[in-house]
Amino acid sequence: MRKIALIALALVCACSTAPAAPIIHGETPGHTCQTAGLARFLGQAGTSATGAAIKRASHAAVLRWAPPGYMLTMDYRADRVTVYLDDARKVTKINCG
Repeated sequence: MRKIALIALALVCACSTAPAAPIIHGETPGHTCQTAGLARFLGQAGTSATGAAIKRASHAAVLRWAPPGYMLTMDYRADRVTVYLDDARKVTKINCG
C-alpha cells in the first residue's frame, strides 16, 4: 500500500506545471528607464503634462517627483524615473532608479 501511495505521489508531481516566473521587486516587464534624450526637459515646469512626457520618453513605468526638502527612499527600481525640482517647481535633474 505504501508503494502505491509513493507511485501516485510521483505521478501527481510529474503532472504539475512549472511555477510562473517570479515578479522581481523594482522591475515591471517591458519597462526599463533610460535617460537618453531627457535633457530637453530640464528647466521646464514640473507639471503633470511634463511628468507624463518624461515618463513616456524614459520608458519608465513609475514617475517619482523629488521636490526640495523631500526625503526619498534609496531603493533602486529599474522601472522608475525620478524628477528633481527646485523651489520654483522647475525640473533640475532627472535620474533613473
